[in-house]
Amino acid sequence: MEDTSKVGRSGERGLKLHELNGLVDQTTSPLRKDVVNRSSFSMKSHENDEIDLEGGKLEKDRDKMARSNRVFKIQNQALLSGLAYCISSCSMILVNKLVLSSYDFNAGISLMLYQNLISVIIVSVLSFLGIISTEPLTWRLIKVWLPVNVIFVGMLITSMFSLKYINVAMVTVLKNVTNVITALGEMYLFSKHHESRVWAALFLMIISAISGGITDLSFHAVGYAWQIVNCFLTASYSLTLRRVMDTAKQVTRSGNLNEFSMVLLNNTLSVPLGIILIFVFNEVEYLSRTPLLRLPLFWLVITLSGFLGLAISFTSMWFLHQTGATTYSLVGSLNKIPLSIAGILLFKVPTSLENSASIFFGLLAGVFFARAKMQQRS
Repeated sequence: MEDTSKVGRSGERGLKLHELNGLVDQTTSPLRKDVVNRSSFSMKSHENDEIDLEGGKLEKDRDKMARSNRVFKIQNQALLSGLAYCISSCSMILVNKLVLSSYDFNAGISLMLYQNLISVIIVSVLSFLGIISTEPLTWRLIKVWLPVNVIFVGMLITSMFSLKYINVAMVTVLKNVTNVITALGEMYLFSKHHESRVWAALFLMIISAISGGITDLSFHAVGYAWQIVNCFLTASYSLTLRRVMDTAKQVTRSGNLNEFSMVLLNNTLSVPLGIILIFVFNEVEYLSRTPLLRLPLFWLVITLSGFLGLAISFTSMWFLHQTGATTYSLVGSLNKIPLSIAGILLFKVPTSLENSASIFFGLLAGVFFARAKMQQRS
């Protein structure tokens, strides 16, 4: 009996406790729900924070990837433009040497005229299609630019004449003399002073040119004479261009004169002048009787030379845009080394140890000059 009464009392007590707990649950359920909601919100926010952090890491990784890809593309662009510039400039000289010496084509002015006509046609077509922008050729612009163009034509023609008689390696060394004349012209015309390192490099260029000429086994007085005239005309073109450029920009419609406009202007104005010089140098008679003009392969080669001449303008501007004037000048100097080696090997130029040393010395002087100019600019 006592056990059953105990059980009964304990059951009642358990029932009362259960009811009491129920009341407590009812009274505290909003609080509990709020606590549960807050805890679940904090868990969700913690998860969201983790997602945000992961998202931030992903965004940073994407930014790093994009930056690395951008740098890789820029480096690729610089490398490609540099290779294109080197290949086109080397190929142009070698193809001209092939036409003038190997084919024994004795009409350098006609070759220059044909190459310039190709450049005019291509640039005009690209301008018409809207791929490039060029300034319209007005009479005011032509009158301002005509003195520069006369020197430009003389520079091209004398280059053709010298290349016919002199091997490619010696041409590259002798062209260094242009830097000496230009530096002297800058000093007297523009009061520009150069550092001692620049003058030292120029002195080395003169020594290499003299020693190269003395040791040249295929020395040709006519070729050397034309090359000296070419050096003076090239330096004059560079110096005159600086004076005329500002005036030329003022007479253009946009107030600017880009590389494509200069190519079109120079090559267009050279056509009538070239036609006059063909008659003056009596190349018409030679052209009428030479069998070379009946060879399709010869036409292919000289057409290629025209495309390469224009390619130099495009690739040099592309390379200059991707890198800068410093890298451009240094690569231009280094580019003469493989060009000289290729010229000696391809055209089987007879040479001696002394002449090879003079050529190499001259090429190194060119690199030293480019570095000295870089340091002077900086």
